[in-house]
Amino acid sequence: MIKKTRAEITKCILHKVANKFNSGQNVFSEDLIRFDQESYDLMKNFLMKPFGNLTQSYRFVNHEDARLDPLNNFTSEIFKEEAAFVDYSKSIVNHLFEQSNSAQIKTGDVIVVFIEGIEYKDVLTEAVGIFKIENKVDFFQTYLDDNESFDVVVQKGISTKRIDKGCLILNTADAEGTVVFSVDNHNYDAQYWINNFLNVKLADDYNSHTQSYLEMCKEFSEEVIKPELGMQQQGNFLANTVDYFKENESVDYATFKDEVFTDEKHKEQFDDYKKHFENLNDVLIRNNFDVSGVVLKKEKSKLKTEIKLDTNINIKLDVDAPEAASEYIERGYDEEKKMKYYKVYFNEEK
Repeated sequence: MIKKTRAEITKCILHKVANKFNSGQNVFSEDLIRFDQESYDLMKNFLMKPFGNLTQSYRFVNHEDARLDPLNNFTSEIFKEEAAFVDYSKSIVNHLFEQSNSAQIKTGDVIVVFIEGIEYKDVLTEAVGIFKIENKVDFFQTYLDDNESFDVVVQKGISTKRIDKGCLILNTADAEGTVVFSVDNHNYDAQYWINNFLNVKLADDYNSHTQSYLEMCKEFSEEVIKPELGMQQQGNFLANTVDYFKENESVDYATFKDEVFTDEKHKEQFDDYKKHFENLNDVLIRNNFDVSGVVLKKEKSKLKTEIKLDTNINIKLDVDAPEAASEYIERGYDEEKKMKYYKVYFNEEK
């Protein structure tokens, strides 16, 4: 995670990126944006806020030779010589333009910034930020007309609620290469931003290991457990998975299966699904790794353990209480009504 308390945007420029598929043309600025204090504070919060809670970071695929990764090369040159910021910001936009090989890639504004004072692992460093604004929102602008009366006109502008796509490339590296953070709130083409433009992969650390494993368990519950055993057992599996991660500082693949599954058939299905998930997502699921508590807390909130019934009744299971679904819920079939049912035990209503 990064800390932005002491971060300052010292350079900022805005360009327009077109779509190569539609034979568009980029439009470039020549000068940096000059902020007043109010607009600077708003812009800084708008650009930096999405990165405050990120736990996962990326590394360039060809980290040993920056020349093989255009973005890595451009930002490396900026860190070497800040005076080249404007020229390389244009190169960054041209590189982004070259990735727009389909009609669904949106045109937009591209904001490139140079940031000083970002803290990463207790060390202050610099960063280059690249942000693509793909969607504008309508807003009313009030004005005084010729008759000295107020009127309104609808205009389009950038919403400050959240950015569409953005990344921070830090001027710091480890054994895997330059540290990169990325956000994408409109993931309509996963290849476009992460793989083609950034050309990065998840860092090989306990944060990514924890997230990949939990994502695999979530997908396994949806594609295997739910169709075969129903939503109750799906909730049981997810709750037991979370419980295992909470109770253990590290994950051992064999031990996990023994504690979560009682049937050998399901262990074999999990083994098969692990291979499928790895191939599908081009990721390696580690058999042993330390648990990231921050990632667990974040991913746990994404796990859906609600049983939705066609009678407009929903039963919400607590993912932090693995014993509840098995001890206090019974599933059966009523011969008289010719309907399935759930029987729920409790002491009192809350």
